Amino acid sequence: MEFKHASVMLNEAIEKLITEKGGTYVDGTLGGAGHAQAILSRLDGGRLIGIDRDQDAIDAASERLSGQNVSLVRDNFGRLDQILDDLSIERIDGMLLDLGVSSHQIDDAPRGFSYMHDAPLDMRMDTRQALTAFDVVNGYSEERLVNIFSGYGEERFSKRIAKAIVERRREKKIETTAQLVDVIKRAAPVIKGGGHPAKRVFQAIRIEVNDELGVIESAIRAAVNRLNVGGRIVVITFHSLEDRIVKSTFKELATDCICPKNIPICVCGHRAQIKILGRALTPTAQEIERNSRAKSAKLRAAEKLQSV
Repeated sequence: MEFKHASVMLNEAIEKLITEKGGTYVDGTLGGAGHAQAILSRLDGGRLIGIDRDQDAIDAASERLSGQNVSLVRDNFGRLDQILDDLSIERIDGMLLDLGVSSHQIDDAPRGFSYMHDAPLDMRMDTRQALTAFDVVNGYSEERLVNIFSGYGEERFSKRIAKAIVERRREKKIETTAQLVDVIKRAAPVIKGGGHPAKRVFQAIRIEVNDELGVIESAIRAAVNRLNVGGRIVVITFHSLEDRIVKSTFKELATDCICPKNIPICVCGHRAQIKILGRALTPTAQEIERNSRAKSAKLRAAEKLQSV
């Protein structure tokens, strides 16, 4: 299956990211290589490091970016320091993160990301890892399922759905996406205008399987540490949980003092490492019309102030 993914806020991301045409840039979420190709088109003697844990993405990028100054790495962007060390790269001029699941992963039915297609419960972005959606659905306690559905999916009927899953799996393992959707539909009332009843649960399970939120903050901090002064980091998010992490991490890194307010004199020694480049950007109405999956996107960017 051809790797198809419409790059969201492509022009906005590249305009914010590129400051040195001869610099070294990292695309931490390679996907269909749309952003990567746009970055390379703006470079002159520069280098791109493309990272993705999905082999399909690496294969597609290898073909699409062939002959250019690119190093492709199948790994998790959360291991940025190790990846750059392995490539003998000390400093970079920019890092792009386009978070969340790709269109290709959702549309590739056998991978089990979509509640619209029947497939084995998988949802792994990196098929080398052991944990799958089947393990979460059939192995997690009812309490843990509730916490995941409410925390990662913001699902209001988390308790009812988790209880229904546990009851169903006592009779027989839940093995496919269609079986899981059936359980969810029976447990949760239909909310007019609320979208597909399984949407939030599937999002929550996918985030859990791939630890999508667990690496965002550490990756941002690692990228900022590696940036040359004047280098930039650009992050595109697609739901409030991701955006909250990015916003709060940027805010702390852009703050001179993080002492409690009741302390009259700064004792923390914390100094701002970045400046935030304006408010979060959102897609234009025209882009949303072309690509409905862009609707919830937000782009945040920051620039390195000092060496650390």
